[in-house]
Amino acid sequence: MQGTVKSYDPSSKQGVLLSDTGEDIQLAPDALAGSIFRTLREGQRVVFDKIDIDGVAAATALRLGQDGR
Repeated sequence: MQGTVKSYDPSSKQGVLLSDTGEDIQLAPDALAGSIFRTLREGQRVVFDKIDIDGVAAATALRLGQDGR
């Protein structure tokens, strides 16, 4: 999936992405693990995988790119 960083707090590493389908998606606790990102900025475009954590949509495996490949 693709989307835009809606908000991100670098101290807590919590944030929200707005998917291209209009859905707010929380960042998973490990969303930045193993990625090139150290921090995120509001409005930044990202590609991510959407997973379910206890019934809540969450973004993980953030990366650069247009189609996630």
